[in-house]
Amino acid sequence: MDNLTIEATRSSPAIRFDAENRRLSIQGESYPENAAAFYGPVFAWLKAFLGGLEPAASVRVDLEVLYLNSSSTKVMLNFLDLLDQAAQAGTRIVVNWYYDPDNEAVLECGQDFGEELQSLSFVLVETPREST
Repeated sequence: MDNLTIEATRSSPAIRFDAENRRLSIQGESYPENAAAFYGPVFAWLKAFLGGLEPAASVRVDLEVLYLNSSSTKVMLNFLDLLDQAAQAGTRIVVNWYYDPDNEAVLECGQDFGEELQSLSFVLVETPREST
């Protein structure tokens, strides 16, 4: 299976999905004009990827989203729900939600997402503050 790479723009995050190493990364701000259109290829890839995994495979997901608008928040919840369903079916999935300690909105968003998920491991990871 091919990897999925989408470069970040001012309003959309970088997507780096590595099928061979089973590492998925979304990094940046997410407020595309049409979230459904932007994330369509992401969901298509994810469904194919999850469908092709061996039983008891493990997947690491790194999410470092600096900002989500309301439509991106809904899309992210759907993304996490797909991963949670795969975890219920036996795939070991760890989601690392990276947040800046100065960005309460992103922390609260991660906490809310974590409460919604049943089967995957959802870890809140504080990113180190940059020294000035």
